[in-house]
Amino acid sequence: MRQRITFIQESEDSFDPKLLDVYISSIKARGIRAIREDRITFGLQELPQELYRVLKASHELHIRWVGTRSYMSVPPIVSRLSPGLHVFYTPQRNSSNSDLLCPSLKKILGDIDCESTEASFTNLPAERFSLSAAKQYYSPLFDLDELQTYLLHKLCKDAHPNCLQRIELLETAASLDIDFDTISHALTITAFWPKRSWDFDMSNMEPKERLEVGILTESHAQEPEELSLGGFLTVVSEDTKPSPTLFSFPSRHHPYDGSFTSSFIQPTGLHPVLKLDISYRAPPFPKEDRSCSLHAHLTLPRAIFADKYQLADSLFLASKNLVALHYITTPVDLEAPAYTLPIWGSSLLLELAPSQASNLVPPETSEWDTSFTAHIPLHLRYLPPSVTPQTLLSVPSPVLFWACTADEGSKFPVNPFDRTNLGYDGLFGPRTMFYHLDPKPSIEGEGLLNEISVPVLDLEGSKWVETGTAGVMMLGFAWVCWCLLSVWMKNGYGATKAINRGKKEQ
Repeated sequence: MRQRITFIQESEDSFDPKLLDVYISSIKARGIRAIREDRITFGLQELPQELYRVLKASHELHIRWVGTRSYMSVPPIVSRLSPGLHVFYTPQRNSSNSDLLCPSLKKILGDIDCESTEASFTNLPAERFSLSAAKQYYSPLFDLDELQTYLLHKLCKDAHPNCLQRIELLETAASLDIDFDTISHALTITAFWPKRSWDFDMSNMEPKERLEVGILTESHAQEPEELSLGGFLTVVSEDTKPSPTLFSFPSRHHPYDGSFTSSFIQPTGLHPVLKLDISYRAPPFPKEDRSCSLHAHLTLPRAIFADKYQLADSLFLASKNLVALHYITTPVDLEAPAYTLPIWGSSLLLELAPSQASNLVPPETSEWDTSFTAHIPLHLRYLPPSVTPQTLLSVPSPVLFWACTADEGSKFPVNPFDRTNLGYDGLFGPRTMFYHLDPKPSIEGEGLLNEISVPVLDLEGSKWVETGTAGVMMLGFAWVCWCLLSVWMKNGYGATKAINRGKKEQ
């Protein structure tokens, strides 16, 4: 097992390395104001047998969990995903154990709606680039309670204080990644926490494990494709004091001076419209330098969907400040109720049409900020009946970013903070850089979820409807029978018998 703990500070929060206490098998510090990333790497032989069987049947498996709380990103940890649980999966060829994935996910993460990889997962475009796994799954899971319980039983068998403390810390994590591929043959768990003040006391849980602690600050990079970090690194049991370091690396994901809010236009009805209020300064690069376009990537649970035929009309898109629909999950059934669909839902990638005002204002002026609004039309499915006449549906906030082409010949090898398989990065070429806008809640203090109140069949109120419908049906049936009897009495066998009797009397 290898551990890496990284604190990344902003320039105004610089930390004095003399306050870092390094011992033979532990390290201590107080008052570090920074974001934090913990990364733990396990060999397959260190994992529980049930996980080992799932991973042996996987070519690659990437689990991404994102919380609902808003936070400001700090380089190099700037990539974004919609809140909830995302799973990207490629099974081994000719493997018979791929059906173990959904039961394992339920056991580890809780009662998620996952039947099997064939029924619940959707296929990602295979003709795209190597950054994309083969299958995708999403679930509106917004806490890690079940995962914490599982880890306590499986990883903290000896109740080591550091193990218990770190699992408890997951309760406040902003995101959690779990990655496996057949090349590395290892399972990596990465957790991230937004900026706060940290006091920590870490020690090796096992004599042979590696524990590396870094306290870093962003530095000025020489190239636009690069990020640069400087600070201090310490390897416990090897170093007696922090070692100064400065390094740069190419990065796909970059910060951007812009933000957005998302909300549904009220009243929503059965055809809600998602409104994006976007504030930004300018595209990351001038048009003459390199190509950049603004995109929105939406992850939609099965109860809500977008109509690809509606989004194919260029005039309609222009009226909504949209340019084009570049990708949507296929197939998407436009008529089926939510409770008849086994798949998790759908995702789509839309190119937005930002205002041209930013091209008219010189960068030197203080009036460089601009904003615009885009509207994305969506549609609701019929939901299962409920004991109340309304059901609350939570739709995660989308991801907004500028996609810019890198210089010819640029390569993005794996860097210490690299993050791939995000659902949208595989829809672009390998020389694409992403400049992310920070999402903000539409209501101060709320999370990054947009909620809709959807009308459904009220099971309590429907009892009167059922009784009334049965009564009307019985009355209608009785009326039809009476009409048939009347006709039969007038023109049928009874009427003929009476006529014959009259003729005999004459």
